[in-house]
Amino acid sequence: QWQLLPGRSVSRPEFRLGAHLEPAYAIFGDNFDWSVSAHHLTLTVTNGMGKGMEAALLTNLVVNSLRNARRAGLDLPGQASLADQAVYAQYRGALHAAVLLLRFDLATGEVEAVDAGSPRMWRLRGRTVDPVHFEAQLPLGMFEETEYVAQRLRVEPGDRLLIGSDGVYDSASGAGELYGQRALARSLSAHRFLPSEQVPLAVLRDLRDHRGSAPLDDDALVVCLDWFGRQASGGDASE
Repeated sequence: QWQLLPGRSVSRPEFRLGAHLEPAYAIFGDNFDWSVSAHHLTLTVTNGMGKGMEAALLTNLVVNSLRNARRAGLDLPGQASLADQAVYAQYRGALHAAVLLLRFDLATGEVEAVDAGSPRMWRLRGRTVDPVHFEAQLPLGMFEETEYVAQRLRVEPGDRLLIGSDGVYDSASGAGELYGQRALARSLSAHRFLPSEQVPLAVLRDLRDHRGSAPLDDDALVVCLDWFGRQASGGDASE
């Protein structure tokens, strides 16, 4: 599972990205992946169904299917569809994977998104934290030959995006308050001056404080992206 992960941070003139995965005692299949070319950043966050070896194998199939589709030059919906078919062919709908796929145009800040499940995103713009809502589509592998549609938004210089798995925003305190209701926004605001690669760990520390002594009952995954925009031309970065 760890070998699937890319580096925990990457920096380009247009953006800076950091991520951290805090696994629960039993692995639940969370994963992040990114790829940078001369023109685009592609970012995916995956939550495979099940736990333990079952979840790890499912996530491995999803991540490698998405990588193969990306390297074959498919667009974002095509990447989701190919991975969907691979998962359905293996599990026939018995298992599926929730995925958020994002593709950033480095020159314009235009973002394509396919929301196929549970990972969610928040935006810090100035001092305001807002959830970013996409039209939910079916998780990968739930049904045969599901068609996916990309949605679009634009990020502006100075925006900070935070993506969390359900093990973060659905994690409850002793009093029953979900972390994603208010505490996550407070944490994102409180750490707005930290560089992006330090934010995931800071948010997860706040999550532990929110939960108290209770151990994690699901993987907790946080990705933080700071967007600067294209100030000057940058070189290529390979996978």
